[in-house]
Amino acid sequence: MGDRARQSEEQKNMPPRQTPTARQLRLGVELRKLREQAGLTAREAGEMISANQARISNIETGRFGLSEQRIRTLAHNYACTDGALVDALVAMAAYRERGWWEEYRDTLPSRFLDVAEMEHHARALRMAQVINIPGLLQTPEHARTLFRLAVPALHPHEIEYRVSHRIKRQGILHREQPPQYTAIIHEAALRMRFGGRDVARPQLEHLSKMSEQPHITLRVIPFDGTVFPTVGHGLDYAYGPVPALDTAQLDAAHGSELIHAAAQLTKYRLILDRMEEAALEPNASRDLIHHITQDT
Repeated sequence: MGDRARQSEEQKNMPPRQTPTARQLRLGVELRKLREQAGLTAREAGEMISANQARISNIETGRFGLSEQRIRTLAHNYACTDGALVDALVAMAAYRERGWWEEYRDTLPSRFLDVAEMEHHARALRMAQVINIPGLLQTPEHARTLFRLAVPALHPHEIEYRVSHRIKRQGILHREQPPQYTAIIHEAALRMRFGGRDVARPQLEHLSKMSEQPHITLRVIPFDGTVFPTVGHGLDYAYGPVPALDTAQLDAAHGSELIHAAAQLTKYRLILDRMEEAALEPNASRDLIHHITQDT
């Protein structure tokens, strides 16, 4: 039996995943979109790769993986002519590396892992915050202070798990080839003295230092700025290898939400554009941060 046939047979006999990652779920969602756009049922799709309807359903819910050959076969039969999208889907399926975030699967809610995975694979990142400092730019003490304010209250060991995870997320900004990162922060977030002066001042100094990195753009919306649209809570936008694979992530009191729908992604890109238009240029933003730091 050849290597490819042996791999296919092994995949066929593998049990379904119990906890698919956000990336595995996204691959299934995109394959389902292509199938539905082609007007095919799961049963008809299964016949194309010698699989039954249940197998296709499990693939589209991220519980089973697919080989490159089968993805390309399905894409061809779905009449998908977007070669870049197909290549990106193949790359998603081929990625087998266990991410560092998996170390936290038994200690943190899955949404924490989903955000880390999203950021890890992003081509570029753009985010906006009105009240808080972006997680990727927080100091350990600032993050620890925020987690101490969680409702309901967290146990000390839970706080430390979350702080550790947040700091490890920041590793993407220190990679040899880091993604371009744009952070839009309202002045209100800079003046929130979480933890008092001993925590707030080092946090502002850290922001200034990070803003000097060539791959980081930090822009501040001043109190006296123009009116701008906002979602009222944290918004992260991860640019995928192709636009169809972009992801928006929204923070809320009940947790984070990952958004993939094209219309919603367009809306959130526009919100970020408008917020950026209302923000100061990077140098002026750095000057304002320095001024606030001196007053803190």
